[in-house]
Amino acid sequence: MPTTSLKNLCQISLLAGACCISACGSIDTKNNAQAQPTYERLNAVLWMQTSAEYYALTQSAYAQATSMLGKGLADKNWTAAQEQTGDYQNLPPAIILDIDETVLDNSPFQAQLIKDNAIFTQEAWDKWTQLATAQPLPGAKAFLDFADSQGVTIFYVTNREASQEQDTRKNLLQQNLPLRDDIDVVLTKNENRWSSSDKGARRTFVSKDFRIIALIGDDFGDFVSGAKSSPETRVELAKNGQSAWGTKWFLIPNPVYGSWEAALFNHDYAKPASEVTKLKLKQLKGF
Repeated sequence: MPTTSLKNLCQISLLAGACCISACGSIDTKNNAQAQPTYERLNAVLWMQTSAEYYALTQSAYAQATSMLGKGLADKNWTAAQEQTGDYQNLPPAIILDIDETVLDNSPFQAQLIKDNAIFTQEAWDKWTQLATAQPLPGAKAFLDFADSQGVTIFYVTNREASQEQDTRKNLLQQNLPLRDDIDVVLTKNENRWSSSDKGARRTFVSKDFRIIALIGDDFGDFVSGAKSSPETRVELAKNGQSAWGTKWFLIPNPVYGSWEAALFNHDYAKPASEVTKLKLKQLKGF
């Protein structure tokens, strides 16, 4: 490879790329931190779309969730939600899942941003969700169908905006995913005064009427409050939940976006892109 090409490639790879914000909270898309080329995410999106490793990890997470479902149903003291307290033992069972990169695959949206050298905008995201064509992740439909057959209510707790709920429901139904129509099981951001991207209030809402036996998501915030912390604090919180991982909590890999990345620059999307890049580089651990 010519030296100039290698230099240009290195410069591109160090830039903070655009990210899909909808699954981990709304972000001001006019700030400098996002207005950058998207090639930083090229390998991450390709890994999700092409690799046997991603397929195997996602399929394995859902297979493990399936294997633990019976245990959760049988043990009346079993709950997966830290927010669940009081006398919940005789409540009907439910599971809570995130939607984006947990149930539905939005990698085509991410891929198109890269192909177009475009950044995330709410308008572009709205157009994608309106298509309602996102496909289920490997293992997701089989697990959801099994849970539904066992009488488990499925709650989709998402940081998609309330204005996107109807398109989201359409997408879930078009993929023949279980969706109760007698109660609201799609709990979006800015619905019912849930203005925060922190999902703790929505888990509390579900826990009042249901025993939550499993949590499934691609972001740490899908399991606990406090995801908007430093990387070190997040790791300690993950260690505190050690016994839940793989038994009650099931994590789907997402290297493209999420609170893990925002933690690297203190969740401050108002920072200039150059400062974001410096903070990221500072936290690399070499030898």
